[in-house]
Amino acid sequence: MICMLRQRFHLMLRSIRFISESQNVSPKYFVTTPIFYVNAAPHIGHLYSALLADAASRWQRLLGCEVLFSTGTDEHGLKIQQAAKAADKEPLSFCHEVSYTFKNLFQEADIAYTDFIRTTEDRHRKAVEHFWKKLEKNGYLYKGNYEGWYSTQDEAFLSADQVTDKTDPDGQTVNKVSLESGHPVEWTKEENYMFRLSEFRSRLLDWINRGVIKPAKFEGILRQLLVADLSDLSVSRQRSRLQWGIPVPGDDTQTIYVWLDALINYLTVAGYPDSHAIWWPSTYHIVGQDILKFHAVFWPAFLMACNMEPPKGILCHSHWLMNHEKMSKSKGNVIDPFDRIQRYTTDGFRYFLLKQGVPSTDSNYSDDKVIIYLNSDLSNSLGNLLNRSVSKSINKSAQYPDFDYNVFVETASADDLRMVESLQQLSEQVGKHYEDFNFYKGIDCIMSQIRDTNRHFTTHQPWELAKDPKQERHLLNVLHVTLETLCVCGILLQPIIPTIAGNLLNRLSVDTQDLGLKEACSPGLVNSNNDKSGSTRPGRLLSNDNAILFE
Repeated sequence: MICMLRQRFHLMLRSIRFISESQNVSPKYFVTTPIFYVNAAPHIGHLYSALLADAASRWQRLLGCEVLFSTGTDEHGLKIQQAAKAADKEPLSFCHEVSYTFKNLFQEADIAYTDFIRTTEDRHRKAVEHFWKKLEKNGYLYKGNYEGWYSTQDEAFLSADQVTDKTDPDGQTVNKVSLESGHPVEWTKEENYMFRLSEFRSRLLDWINRGVIKPAKFEGILRQLLVADLSDLSVSRQRSRLQWGIPVPGDDTQTIYVWLDALINYLTVAGYPDSHAIWWPSTYHIVGQDILKFHAVFWPAFLMACNMEPPKGILCHSHWLMNHEKMSKSKGNVIDPFDRIQRYTTDGFRYFLLKQGVPSTDSNYSDDKVIIYLNSDLSNSLGNLLNRSVSKSINKSAQYPDFDYNVFVETASADDLRMVESLQQLSEQVGKHYEDFNFYKGIDCIMSQIRDTNRHFTTHQPWELAKDPKQERHLLNVLHVTLETLCVCGILLQPIIPTIAGNLLNRLSVDTQDLGLKEACSPGLVNSNNDKSGSTRPGRLLSNDNAILFE
């Protein structure tokens, strides 16, 4: 059976692939999180970035892509040097401990990365040194005097209009701070290597005009940054001030600027400088809004200077708030992701963050809302629908029955027909949202389908049909529609809640070779012409695994 939905799906699949199906090679998909700074423990903003990348990579695997998914830790810079000193530890030992904490969190959260990069690795040092020499050879570096403001916490050089006075309650100026982050700044004057960033404004605008920045809100912010001419950028620090970093090749009096060092990690994991062409530039960076400038101004300019293509896209997400307030240690409202995973389970916490998180606006965290979502969606809607459809009092032979179109037409209401049509379109709709990193919208589509199917189940009262042998085919059709919905939704939920989705599909006896989108995009309910040809997908016995889906 080749349904119209399957044809539409194949068109969608071909449109997103980067390599032609005529080549006997799987299409490539490279997605990254930022590498996270190891000056402090991970928080839910870090985890959210990783979850977006994880869900995207799982989705692309369902589409048949070969995936490279990288994350890791940024371990150089003055901030790390100072944090290690405050902890009375050697910088590398300090980095080992905090990097392990990030790795442990991602393991607890079922983040299926393929590469965890640390900037203290030898392979990364090799990549950074090669990239620096390329910038130098191409004439984009020069020695110059830098004089201006520097934020150690942000590891950023700031112009005069990017800082402001911080005052005490009496209105007296206490110190200067970054206008964007509020972090203290200090006046710095030193001889550094400078990058000719000023030459790239028009090329950066041309790149942004491709629609590479999502959501559109952040494209607008970038355009504001590029309204005025760009100043050249200091890309090194004096070694006497910053020892914890990679020395400038050929000049051991200078240390490479931590952001140039850090951004090159994306090339390191791609195999730079030897074999990166396999993956680059089929790249999507996922970043928080605080580091958008570094990824969407500095990074593409660095790449262009080395005659390399900038990334295909950048997904920028907003902040997480706690009960509508900014999280801070002083307020005592910082969420510990380890604690919440233990409290709500791995899949439960994944589900909440991906459902509640909206990249374009600040997202609000509330423990009460977590409980509401998990009870309403995973327990009462998804779990309850499965439990009712496999109940021994209704599904006495424990089967995933076949479908009889003739009986369906005789018993279906207008709402039933709309529900089936919606199921046929579901994978295409969800796929479009997933492709745009709008996982919250994809989840809403899936849960709407689950709720409609629960209403369908209740309306047809299969517990009553089970009492009347004459209604057997009607009963089996209701069960098939219900189980088919659960099958399709289970496949589409794999990027969001992989363990729960896997348990659901196992309960439905879905063969592992059918866990991809071919199964989801062709629900076995009607054939291509909607004719009355009887069963369109053979039935099967259900698994005897009676584990509770979610509690």
